[in-house]
Amino acid sequence: MSSLLRVIPRATRASLLSVARSQLQLRCYASYPPHTVIGMPALSPTMTQGNLAVWIKKEGDKLSPGEVIAEVETDKAQMDFEFQEEGYLAKILVPEGTKDIPVNKPIAVYVEEESDVAAFKDFKVEESSAKATSEPVKKKETKDSKEKKPAKSSEDEKKSSTSTRASAPTERIIASPLAKTIALEKGIALKNVTGSGPHGRITKSDVEAYLEKAPAASSGAGVVAPSAAASYEDVEISNMRSIIGKRLLESTQSIPSYIVSSEISVSKLLKLRKSLNATANGKYKLSINDILIKAITVAARRVPDANAYWLEEQGIIRKFKNVDVSVAVATPTGLLTPIVKNADSKGLTTISSEVKELVSRAKINKLLPEEFQGGTICISNMGMNDAVSLFTSIINPPQSTILAVGTVRRVAVEDAGAENGISFDDKINITGTFDHRTIDGAKGGEFMKELKSVIENPLELLL
Repeated sequence: MSSLLRVIPRATRASLLSVARSQLQLRCYASYPPHTVIGMPALSPTMTQGNLAVWIKKEGDKLSPGEVIAEVETDKAQMDFEFQEEGYLAKILVPEGTKDIPVNKPIAVYVEEESDVAAFKDFKVEESSAKATSEPVKKKETKDSKEKKPAKSSEDEKKSSTSTRASAPTERIIASPLAKTIALEKGIALKNVTGSGPHGRITKSDVEAYLEKAPAASSGAGVVAPSAAASYEDVEISNMRSIIGKRLLESTQSIPSYIVSSEISVSKLLKLRKSLNATANGKYKLSINDILIKAITVAARRVPDANAYWLEEQGIIRKFKNVDVSVAVATPTGLLTPIVKNADSKGLTTISSEVKELVSRAKINKLLPEEFQGGTICISNMGMNDAVSLFTSIINPPQSTILAVGTVRRVAVEDAGAENGISFDDKINITGTFDHRTIDGAKGGEFMKELKSVIENPLELLL
């Protein structure tokens, strides 16, 4: 896997490394050699807890700076945890598959000398006085305590054995995020794929090899069907889907939003798009969405109240001078909003190429946190579905505006100059959802008016 830190600017990288090191708690005690307790990393700015999907390294393995030691499922994606120190993984404190681990909770121990690894075979967190875990570690039974306990009857032992078997976890399937995405898209059950990676981890090449050997597998529905006797199927809620649910609920319950919808002619915009693409000689291919993104930036500059954050804790409304447009993208694992930053200062071809690149990486969970967290205004376009003429979207706080775009429709309009008194026009419905705390109703209407003006007269994009 590619290194996450290699694509981050040097200043930002230094800051991240500083934060990462602050999450390591150095503990030196007489009963153990010098060692470091590794805390659960915060791999995104909004992450407070995460799931430990899989350990790439095992106890005793050598660690080198920049190496991936585990995969962590954050609030928006499954990401690599790259360790930045050199040494050896002495003890794994939290097993893979553990969910809802708080940030900074101890998850492992590393040492600098290989000869020190064996000393941590029975190491427990409380012995190093590290931060207490959310689940207490069972204490070892002393000889006296064993003698004081009443002997279990054969009936009790049977019940205990049955309970243990019933609660035993099923065998976990270890696969890379890209392998999971391909399997989901192609309808492959990963339990049928043999992994060639560490600890039997399934990689992209393993899935592709399986597809070549069994092409019929790609015709599946992507989800194992319930048994003939079942009338439903239970699907485990992923960490990403859980976070999306919580934030959407928070948005709908805490934001006093209102909706303004406008029917807008796009005939001139479509002609402009056709003309630009015809003269591009294959260098680019603009979409309607690319031009709408640019139109939104123009309207946002004219009505800055729509391009703002509601920051209650700071007691401020932050109005942005730049326009960073979040673009809603449906992925196999949930909705992401990659950001076209400073879109107001970019041309249509630049916006188009950035959107294509961001969307392609969003669909395989390869976006960096800063590429999908933030943004000053959002667009959600369902125009590719010709059954959707109008819909509304939910605001992504702390943003104050989100625009929902329906499909283009051919509409008959009165035209006194036409032969039959009727002509046809291409129109779309764009519906804005606004945070009333930040932008009043009159201002919301003004924003929609400006947006309509720019779209119906696309030469205003040049102004």
